[in-house]
Amino acid sequence: MPERPRLTPAIADIRRAVRELLPSEGIVLVALSGGPDSLALAAATAFEAPRAGLSAGAVIVDHALQPGSADVAAHAAQQAQQLGLNPVLVKQVEVGTGGGPEAAARAARYAALGEAAAEVGASAVLLGHTLDDQAETVLLGLARGSGAGSVKGMAQVAGLYRRPLLGIRRSQTVQFCLDSDLTPWLDPHNDDERYSRVRVRRTVLPLLESELGPGIAEALARTAAMAREDGEALDHFAEEVLEELAEHAEAGISLPVKALASNPAALRQRIIRSVVLAEFGVSLSRAQTLEVARLVTDWHGQGPLDLPGVKVERQGALLLFTAST
Repeated sequence: MPERPRLTPAIADIRRAVRELLPSEGIVLVALSGGPDSLALAAATAFEAPRAGLSAGAVIVDHALQPGSADVAAHAAQQAQQLGLNPVLVKQVEVGTGGGPEAAARAARYAALGEAAAEVGASAVLLGHTLDDQAETVLLGLARGSGAGSVKGMAQVAGLYRRPLLGIRRSQTVQFCLDSDLTPWLDPHNDDERYSRVRVRRTVLPLLESELGPGIAEALARTAAMAREDGEALDHFAEEVLEELAEHAEAGISLPVKALASNPAALRQRIIRSVVLAEFGVSLSRAQTLEVARLVTDWHGQGPLDLPGVKVERQGALLLFTAST
């Protein structure tokens, strides 16, 4: 074990953030790349987990996307062991091409993290996303125009995964490593402007700070938190209304048109998306959801909608959802 570093503001803030989000029992794994964010997270977890009566390990995912990646993974594993983390797992993955390079790498990474968690029976996997990552996610969501679902950014807790550092700036994790005499790996992909997230990080956010003043990243993170709170409340109300309105039939499931029409658009559209996802495993796009909603709010005798995996038609006072053939 390395000599314990003096308690600096960065170390105190990150330890506190980790302490507040540790599970109550079991093994926790830190997703460790070797970069400053995940290395600071690993060191803070190695300090806090034993004091909470927890075992803490690490999982390193080698995406094998650049020369020397196996050496980087091995070095990160060595750092984890020196911090006292155990077990330390290294998972090499094969990154596909679906959805573009960033999405494909993310899918491979999460599959490996889930596999590692199952292997050791982990109760949580800690991820090193920071407030800066959250701000970038919100900006990318705004650019896609994909609504509140993307503007709400990343959840602090999402099933197995926990993100203790969402209130921590990237500069703090860098300072943590300096204060702790830890040498992080600097991923060259983080400077590759072929990636949209890198362009947001290096060009868009600094420009916004320059033109609009400091505090943009914090404002975007606050926006994400508020959008998430609102979205969760609306989802809760939609589920309550859906339970009350839905009628199962041999052919499918139906909702009363009058009751749907009486709800605000935000709730009505959530109800439509929820019933289709729950019953048919289909995620409707906004355009598809609005087409279904028009059968309620703009009815003039139009025929059924044949959407991927589901058929929706109006039968008198009911909106009927059936599996498409």
